[in-house]
Amino acid sequence: MDLVTPDIGLALWMTISFAIVLFILTKFAWKPISQTLKIREASIEEALQTAEKAKEEMAQLKADNEKLLEEARAERDKILKDAVAAGNQLKDEAKEDADKISKKMIEDARQAIENEKKAALADVKNQVASLSLEVAERVIRQKLADDKAQKALVEDFVKDININ
Repeated sequence: MDLVTPDIGLALWMTISFAIVLFILTKFAWKPISQTLKIREASIEEALQTAEKAKEEMAQLKADNEKLLEEARAERDKILKDAVAAGNQLKDEAKEDADKISKKMIEDARQAIENEKKAALADVKNQVASLSLEVAERVIRQKLADDKAQKALVEDFVKDININ
């Protein structure tokens, strides 16, 4: 049983050895290890904060993008609405102009037809008058071939002049 129960000398030397190793580790290794752990902890904390900031910035950018997208959609809708309104206005104006032009053309055509009609009637009147004069001249030449007929015709004209 000697092996299981330690001797006082062994326990003393083990305690002294442990104290020396503990002192050496505390003096030379513990501070650098704890500093390294603190640095590591700080870098992890900084990385977490950076990640959180990046997450917040991404959320803000996403919100800004959504806002810009909504504004772009609204602007597109407004532009389309304005374009449709302008197209309808141009179409209406073109229709009104076409109506005005067609009415003017119809009125000009009516005026031209009326002028042609008047000219044709004047021409017909002139031709009728010319033919009437020719017919009257021929009839009068035949009837006035003798003196009695001439005297009778003059007397009839004189009577008509007094009556009218």
